[in-house]
Amino acid sequence: MKLNQQLLQINRSFLICFIVSASLSAVVAQLLAEYDNYLNTTITIIIGYVVYFGIFSGLFYWDNIERYRGMESNLIKKELFALISSFGLAEVVYLGIRWPTLYYFLEIEIEPYLASIISEIIATACYMVSVTIFLRKTKTF
Repeated sequence: MKLNQQLLQINRSFLICFIVSASLSAVVAQLLAEYDNYLNTTITIIIGYVVYFGIFSGLFYWDNIERYRGMESNLIKKELFALISSFGLAEVVYLGIRWPTLYYFLEIEIEPYLASIISEIIATACYMVSVTIFLRKTKTF
């Protein structure tokens, strides 16, 4: 099987964003330990999203600026639509796993920082697999 450089770059960016987002989410979850579990879960995930997509947007732009400069605008639009669709579907998978697992781990009284990290690992692994599958199926990369 041939390795696809664009998929490798995206997965590398996912991992970088995961490390930063998971670390910050763990801190936030611990700081919100005294709040109700549903609030802790929701706020932790929102903060993680802001950090994750802020960093990912920058990395994606940096990795692809030269590639998109040489591409026709209709091809760029087509590719970006496929990327956004794939990420969107994977986000449904991510949220469908992240929120319930974090909430469950908090309910069974696992330390909030640890609950956040475990939940993030599970959800991000599923997210990465989903995005990779969707991008391959749409033949984007």
